[in-house]
Amino acid sequence: MSTLKVDTILKRTGTGTITVGQSGDTISVPTGATLSVSGSASGLPDNTPSFLVTISGTQSISTSTHTKVQFNSEVYDTDNTFDSSTNYRFTPAVAGKYQLSFGTLLTSLENDEKLQLQIRKNGSALDYDPSQRFYSTNSGGETVTGQTNLVVESDADDYFEAWIFHTEGGSRDIGQYSYFSGYKLIGA
Repeated sequence: MSTLKVDTILKRTGTGTITVGQSGDTISVPTGATLSVSGSASGLPDNTPSFLVTISGTQSISTSTHTKVQFNSEVYDTDNTFDSSTNYRFTPAVAGKYQLSFGTLLTSLENDEKLQLQIRKNGSALDYDPSQRFYSTNSGGETVTGQTNLVVESDADDYFEAWIFHTEGGSRDIGQYSYFSGYKLIGA
């Protein structure tokens, strides 16, 4: 094995591409070394696809009914993987592990009424992971905020949706404080 020790590598003439290694090679950065990128990091792994969506107005949620939240306003959607007009769902298009988050606010929940937030995969509850579900029993007449987060394995064609359920006697609106977000994890 040979060692090349230099302070700077420059292209011979002009600007262009400098190639390190060839197809099939592994480029190793040893533990304790720092890789500093000042310009474009093209080709390096990133946390995409990623998205953040909200509700542009309000959505009425009927009592004692599991309801899919209609996130129709995209703050960002890096790879156009969130359907904000028809199905209101995230379909990653890239297999991997994803961090997903869903949160909302519900006003005037009376004594002993419940609020449940759930992220579903391919239409089914992710019951194997109880931590992914927010479930609250209210102490009475308060505004309740809920949030659920999870890391989930996904194929390219799996889809994820945010669902809400409450037991307040009448319908309740959710809106501007509701969000659904996600991104692909690197190295997981």
